[in-house]
Amino acid sequence: MSKECISTERAPKAIGPYSQAIKANGFIFVSGQLPMDPALGKMPEKIEDQAKQSMENLAAIIREAGSDLNRVVKTTIFLTNLDDFQTVNEVYGQYFSGNFPARSTVQVAKLPLGAHVEIEAIVIV
Repeated sequence: MSKECISTERAPKAIGPYSQAIKANGFIFVSGQLPMDPALGKMPEKIEDQAKQSMENLAAIIREAGSDLNRVVKTTIFLTNLDDFQTVNEVYGQYFSGNFPARSTVQVAKLPLGAHVEIEAIVIV
């Protein structure tokens, strides 16, 4: 099995010893994307803006790997407050059309850098 590290400047750099994504065996495994704006180096405050930025980061990495959001098969959303579920759901839904990916959403105690949302994905190349 061969694997390729995927990296783009259009998404935040990894904040630890991991890759933005790995392409292997016809899939792209995208690491959880915090809502960090790669150009400004900071996160928006409102949950809907954080969800949008996380999705934009996810999309940029997927494009860099040679695929697109229509080929996402599974996502996981991590929220620090499950009361934000509906708001994040509305933003998330704007990025997909029909045939939505499988998804899990979980509440976590804390996310890196004080983020309120993080989104990861598995994508077909």
